[in-house]
Amino acid sequence: MGEYALRRQQVRLQSSIVLLLMAGLVLALPYILTTGAVVVLPPITALVLSIVLSPLADRLTRIGIPNMLASFMAILVMIGIIIVALAVILQPAFEMVDQVPAMARETARRFAQLRENFAWISEFNRQIAHIGGPLVGQQTRVVALAEPSVIEQLALATPSAALEVLLTILMTFFMIESRIRMRRRLLVERANFSSSVRIARVMRDVQDRVASYILTVAQINLGVGLIVYAGARYFGFSAPVMWGGLAFVLNFVPYMGPLTMAGLLALVGLGTTNTVAQGLIPALCFLVLHATEANLVTPSILGVRFTLNPVSILISFSFFTWVWGVLGALLSVPILLTFSALIDHLGRPNLVGFLFGETLFEPGRLHDSDDAETE
Repeated sequence: MGEYALRRQQVRLQSSIVLLLMAGLVLALPYILTTGAVVVLPPITALVLSIVLSPLADRLTRIGIPNMLASFMAILVMIGIIIVALAVILQPAFEMVDQVPAMARETARRFAQLRENFAWISEFNRQIAHIGGPLVGQQTRVVALAEPSVIEQLALATPSAALEVLLTILMTFFMIESRIRMRRRLLVERANFSSSVRIARVMRDVQDRVASYILTVAQINLGVGLIVYAGARYFGFSAPVMWGGLAFVLNFVPYMGPLTMAGLLALVGLGTTNTVAQGLIPALCFLVLHATEANLVTPSILGVRFTLNPVSILISFSFFTWVWGVLGALLSVPILLTFSALIDHLGRPNLVGFLFGETLFEPGRLHDSDDAETE
């Protein structure tokens, strides 16, 4: 009994050390990822892209294409899709630039009408500001900070962005090209056969989750883009292909993407219609479409296995958007899926139970099921 209690105390001490190390890592992670984005972001992006493109490269190698050529063709397919998407969205957007001033004036006129209807709110705010304003006779100093112009910011950011894109593409190619050697090294060069089987299951599940999720969501978003394209044609929007492409791309960004799309539709609708109610109809229709897709279509297609906690999605989205911007928002869900698959295999930490004397790590659900199948 004494030996068992001593062993239990040792396990709890080790678990406490692990928790302290994890807490330190969590506190230091934002600083590391933000300051080292130039070094960290390209390999993580390349890893996600290699997971998505590896199944395509595997299919090409099965039909007799050499591995290096198959990897290069997978990269070309990705680049081609990106170029087509940008052409579909950006070219009509440039053509609509001449219409922006007229739509802005019309939208301002709509808001001026609404402001007149709610003039009492403005008067109330003015009175509150007057009460809490500076003292009589006291001068207010206004400090203006000189900031670089948009052109200067683009000129400074373009070389760094181009270098990061090139590094990401090269890393993606080498990761895809070396996938067969990496699998063989991880599986064959293990001294324990059970560890090799476990590594194979983890790799298979991570690739299956991330690749299947992204490809399935891409198909769903394509359907949303086609519906938005048809709706844009029905409401008489110029460049309906652009609106369909925007809906397809923005729907990859959780929560914020659809809200941004609805805002754009509302602005253009208010700037091109006669009444406020008529201008808001396209945005409201898109919100109904998004609610149907997010709550009925996507869960029924993806199923329980790919269902993530909305709170964890929001935390991942806000964290990676904070440290990496737009690209972090796009990578937030794939990174969350990867961590979810790893935790299911390695064991989910039992933080609440650990406070009451239980063990810190519980066996993963997938690990248990795999062991049951093996037995």
